[in-house]
Amino acid sequence: MAFRVGITRDFRAPDGSIGWGDIGLSALEQVPGVEWEFLPTETDGLDELPAEVVAAYDALLVLTPRVTAASLTGANRLRIVARFGVGYDNVDVAACTDAGVVVTITPDGVRRPVAVSALTLLLALTHRVRVKDQLVRTGRWEDKLDHLGVGVTGRTLGVVGWGNIGQEVSRVCSPLGMRRLAADPYADAAAAVRAGVELVDLDELLDHSDFVILTCALTQHTRGLIDAERLARMKPSAFLVNVARGPVVDQPALTRALAERRIAGAALDVFDPEPPSPDDALLALDNVLLAPHAIAWTDELALGNGRSAVQAILDVAAGRRPTYVVNPQAWAPPAPSEGAGR
Repeated sequence: MAFRVGITRDFRAPDGSIGWGDIGLSALEQVPGVEWEFLPTETDGLDELPAEVVAAYDALLVLTPRVTAASLTGANRLRIVARFGVGYDNVDVAACTDAGVVVTITPDGVRRPVAVSALTLLLALTHRVRVKDQLVRTGRWEDKLDHLGVGVTGRTLGVVGWGNIGQEVSRVCSPLGMRRLAADPYADAAAAVRAGVELVDLDELLDHSDFVILTCALTQHTRGLIDAERLARMKPSAFLVNVARGPVVDQPALTRALAERRIAGAALDVFDPEPPSPDDALLALDNVLLAPHAIAWTDELALGNGRSAVQAILDVAAGRRPTYVVNPQAWAPPAPSEGAGR
């Protein structure tokens, strides 16, 4: 029996091509016994994958549709849900674990693109790219002296969440001559020392940082982490960049802080909710840069995520434990007679 891989249809552009470009699917075609296809057309636009569709596959490559306990009903052959990206809010991990289905993510694919995107947003803020663009477009060339930017050399960068992406942010910023702080209760202190990063608690980081970049995961402990009280600790000259998840920040509190100029500015790639309402007051502010949860979407990210997810699927097909497993307790290698090519 072939090892069947189903790919959610939201990878497709309106013309039927893969909207992300090359995501490494050719690797699936090079392994005997592995077959792949997009999920049936009846799943177009569905928020939740239906059980009758899921039951036909050994592996799912998932972008945004939810995989729930109901999706797994009768899915006796499903072995892996490979999430394209590092967030897995749309996958019921507990239900997958109960069903013996491995859930994987792609931290190796997002590490550098997301870190570089955070730096991109930071530099766009400090160099006042938005307003300078508008000066040219609106014929206000001579007003440029009124919009002096902020240099980064000698200033302090604080990274909240010093994991996969947070460490890469610190790494790509290392040549810029900034003091680098990080706040993460689970961080490896020895690794921080080797990287030249000072581990501090969150309040100290907010007190001293000129630039704060959020890269932490969304958990019960980080939801609302940056609230009104913590925003009040930031310098009036400080900038906030969020490439983590929207609910990490109390968005109304941030909107008030920006409107009242209690911090200098912010750049957000994520929101709470997503997308924000068209009449959200945040959208009218001139000291915030906004992106539609896509600032890191590049060909590099697409191919990196795709290759990582595809490799996880091929590992399971061959009876190997994938590298980036969210629920390792669900892993059980197949019997020797099972799997692709056997």
